[in-house]
Amino acid sequence: MKRKFIKALVMSMIVVCLSGTAFAKNIPADNISGSCNTNQETNIACSTNALQKTEAEGFNTDNTSQTNDVHIIGHVKNKKTGKTIPYITISIKGTTIGTYTDKTGHYMLKNLPSGKYTIIASGMGYQPIEKKVDLSEAKSLDLDFTLSEDAVMLESVVVSANKNITNRREAPSIVNIISPKIFERTNSVCLSQALNFQPGLRVETDCQNCGYQQVRINGLEGSYSQVLIDSRPIFSALQSVYGIEQIPANMIERVEVVRGGGSALFGSNAIGGTINIITKEPDGNSATIENNTSLIKGKSQDITTSFNASMVSDDNKTGIVLFGSTRKRNPYDKNGDGFSEITKLNSKNIGFKSFYKTSNYTKLTVEYHNLYEYRRGGNDFDLPPHEADIAEQAQHYINTGSINYDILSKNEKSHLNIFTSGQIINRNNYAGAGQDPNAYGKTKDKTLIAGAQYTYHMNKLLFMPSEVTAGVEYDIDKLHDEILGYNRIMDQSVNTKSAYLQNEWKNKKYSILIGARLDKHNMINDPVLSPRINFRYNPNSTLSFRASYSAGFRAPQVYDEDLHGSAIGGETSFVENAPDLKTEKSHSISASADINKNIGNVPAELLVEGFYTNLKNVFYLQKTGTDNHGNLIFQRRNGSGAIVKGINIEGKIVPSQELQFQFGMTIQSSKYKDAQTWSDNSALAPGKKMFRSPDAYGYITGYCSPLKNLGVALSGNYTGSMLVKHSAGYITEDTQKNTPDFFDLGIKVSYDIKINGITKMQINAGIKNIFNSYQKDFDKGEERDAEYIYGPSLPETVEFGIKVTI
Repeated sequence: MKRKFIKALVMSMIVVCLSGTAFAKNIPADNISGSCNTNQETNIACSTNALQKTEAEGFNTDNTSQTNDVHIIGHVKNKKTGKTIPYITISIKGTTIGTYTDKTGHYMLKNLPSGKYTIIASGMGYQPIEKKVDLSEAKSLDLDFTLSEDAVMLESVVVSANKNITNRREAPSIVNIISPKIFERTNSVCLSQALNFQPGLRVETDCQNCGYQQVRINGLEGSYSQVLIDSRPIFSALQSVYGIEQIPANMIERVEVVRGGGSALFGSNAIGGTINIITKEPDGNSATIENNTSLIKGKSQDITTSFNASMVSDDNKTGIVLFGSTRKRNPYDKNGDGFSEITKLNSKNIGFKSFYKTSNYTKLTVEYHNLYEYRRGGNDFDLPPHEADIAEQAQHYINTGSINYDILSKNEKSHLNIFTSGQIINRNNYAGAGQDPNAYGKTKDKTLIAGAQYTYHMNKLLFMPSEVTAGVEYDIDKLHDEILGYNRIMDQSVNTKSAYLQNEWKNKKYSILIGARLDKHNMINDPVLSPRINFRYNPNSTLSFRASYSAGFRAPQVYDEDLHGSAIGGETSFVENAPDLKTEKSHSISASADINKNIGNVPAELLVEGFYTNLKNVFYLQKTGTDNHGNLIFQRRNGSGAIVKGINIEGKIVPSQELQFQFGMTIQSSKYKDAQTWSDNSALAPGKKMFRSPDAYGYITGYCSPLKNLGVALSGNYTGSMLVKHSAGYITEDTQKNTPDFFDLGIKVSYDIKINGITKMQINAGIKNIFNSYQKDFDKGEERDAEYIYGPSLPETVEFGIKVTI
């Protein structure tokens, strides 16, 4: 099976290359079309803003493929400070030609084809600028840029709003960006730690033993949201169990978050929202090595070491970025009973992402990364798992690869992307209690995704400029999970054939997006149509109004929680689907108002968004007893429905690059339409409120630089009271409780030292959860309920680190 899967992946990659080559050779350039914007995801130089501006001014791009000895040289400066800016993208719109400014802020484009072009300078945190040039007769050209700071990142380029590259201000849906600065200032070493600092998002730990985490968006649990890597849904149910903690920060360029079902074109199961991880691109010749050491409550070490190296050829046609990291964390025992509350962890990650510009209008991108992770919780860590009173242990071997081929047309109207991604996961695990030798298991998961997307830009369709996007995807996931000692064998093959079509009419003032996705899931008899409608209205440069509707579904299949066996009351528990489980369907609407206005000379943004999701045949878990081996069984059943609704509030105040504040708050309600039961304890009345869903939660971040090279960052999370289950074992019978609320505040101080002209070092230190706002009533001993865990993931933790960049 493994050979067949690898063969299928290789054949898909060959088809991608051959199809792309045939497309480029056989279709006239004027008939190939594509939207364009400065693409920080694929480094293809295209800009929707630039395209609209160029066409409005009647600029005719008369490009030829004839190579001329034309060179463009120049520098890029910060308009406010007058200083040059390193690592700014310089690109020619509508082509793959581009480069980056070096550490001194200078750049050079060499041996360019003759013709008329628009040159774009863009970078994270700056407003892009476009300049037209005529290279028909010139031999060399000096071209300098002065960029204004984009304090609230409204001009940033995003891809997660409409499956196309677009300006964040003009995106039909709200797209929030987790930038590298957020990772650095909050000292987040992995994806899960940074996700806490986005409005509407909350990361929670659901198991004391194994550290299983999930991210909730707009009050919905993790399986309602979709995690993408470079816009591809490669996150399987198995990887979702621990995946958000397994992705290291050093492989991430940025994370784009779309709340709500407005992101349904990425997958109809993206009901809560979409988290799109954009991995690092080669951006010049540089290298970084970094070490972060944490002491959990001053005693348990958590050490992360990472490196990145980027190399780009002199002609900018090829590039590669290498990344790797190791992490070693000792277990932490909060209440001194000898059983861990925070898991032992040992992980290693290595990978690369490379590109090859096969022509001025085509580009091949290849990515691969390998992950090994060992985690264990419980007690007696020096003994084999089956000799401990409680042990949950998992070893993961994960290989992930992808290939993308992009083709742009010379007339700058169309863009074809052909892609395939694959992942193989092998997991050896143990989840047992009472020194049970039968609790060993193995899981194999193979995922393959292939498809194509075509985008065509029209100057006018009926009443407004238009961008049409059509695509097809094929997604197959083969899962085999076995625990032979319990005679438990799970075989699942999920394949989904999908097609989507959307049209977006847009200009500076309006955006109307109408689209639909058709999915044929092999576990659902009939194809499912999921429509999507978005509307944006910008009456002026400071106000934006948006509204959206989308539909989605979740199939009756295996989810992440099914692949996580946990110890409850000294017994192992499992989740099973009811035989008559029906497809869960959703309808979501949202509306928002966004104001961006200077308070005096201080840029500020305030956004208020309302959301409402109606779930039909909603899934819930019911304890049904035990199996033949005494393991607890929870069955996934259909409820009549549920309503999740609420308000997100977010704001930014940026007096300068040296002083910044950001906050977000969510007030929401998550309730079943009919009261549900979860326990066989008759004393517990059925309830409508969803578990682990607080009515209020939020975050705040702040940064200041009181002295040159000195930075001080504050970050905090608020988690309101929530209703949680507490199963019998350590306690005499099942119960439930409303938790206290928590405020977790952290601080980090960093200092940059310039060693020489090309080397910089940063030293930093900080404290997470300064006030030790942490759960105080964990269960004790081998009879504990490992899922009775809530609140912040870390107690008071001291941190220090060093980073060297060359």
